Amino acid sequence: MADHSPAVRGDLYPEIEPYNTGMLRLDAVHEMYYEEAGNPRGAPVVFLHGGPGAGSAPAHRRFFDPAHYRIVVYDQRGAGRSRPLGELRDNTTPHLVADLERLRTHLGIERWLVFGGSWGSTLALAYGIAHPDRCTGLVLRGIFLCRKSEIEWFLYGLRNLFPEAWRAFAGAIPEAERKDLLKAYHRRLTHRDPAVHMPAARAWSVYEGSCSTLLASPETVAYFASDVVALGLARIEAHYFTHDIFLPENSLLENVKRLRDVPAVIVQGRYDAVCPIVTADDLHRAWPQADYIVVPDAGHSAWEPGICAELVKATERFKKVREA
Repeated sequence: MADHSPAVRGDLYPEIEPYNTGMLRLDAVHEMYYEEAGNPRGAPVVFLHGGPGAGSAPAHRRFFDPAHYRIVVYDQRGAGRSRPLGELRDNTTPHLVADLERLRTHLGIERWLVFGGSWGSTLALAYGIAHPDRCTGLVLRGIFLCRKSEIEWFLYGLRNLFPEAWRAFAGAIPEAERKDLLKAYHRRLTHRDPAVHMPAARAWSVYEGSCSTLLASPETVAYFASDVVALGLARIEAHYFTHDIFLPENSLLENVKRLRDVPAVIVQGRYDAVCPIVTADDLHRAWPQADYIVVPDAGHSAWEPGICAELVKATERFKKVREA
């Protein structure tokens, strides 16, 4: 589950350029793009993008005060500027958690604030549960736990709110195969021929983009329709959904108790259709120590005005939490 790049917003920090970029070799297959911006001696924060597979964007640097934070943004394996794009070999949640640790070590960071929305919240929780001692805090948005009920909602339930978008999504698959859209899409998205996988990727990605904002946003849909975003997002999402994100069922909720001593803020749009609020509510009930903020007039996207403002407020609050 992903986000697009916003129009210029007054409540974000100004645009900045990275002072360091690199490609980190992960294994024989994967190289991972990363960048650093802001204050090289500042409080470390890492941004986890959505999807899985959506990649990061320059605007993601703008949630953080560049005078205070050492801002780390990267593209998860198979996504964005990481190579190969859309690669599914050795691409699992445990791999992504290990990649984060490798990046932290590579950059010489002891502990960092972990910031993630949508799939980024999933990965942030998985990482935090595995390495709570490496987290100064968590900022989470649009909670997605990848449970079977959530995946089923994405594939079929969204038609109750976005019937036009769902018809286009389902209509890209022959009627005889629509009882199992995930299987049908996965088969096409993993096909070698771009004439097969690219139309499927665009249909999947545009569907998600069309349902991500409270009000219609042609800009959001156009971003999701771009080739790099569509291929990485659709292929890797279908891969992870097919394999129940490579984690035991309900393992994130069952193990969130490991985070009870880690400061956290959860920001959730009341009318988030892609990741309905019931999931954030379930997480907060399992983790009452986290601050829980419901934005009353917002959908899924981080760029919804109310969500964007609350995320910046959260990073401002964490300026008081320095590395021990």
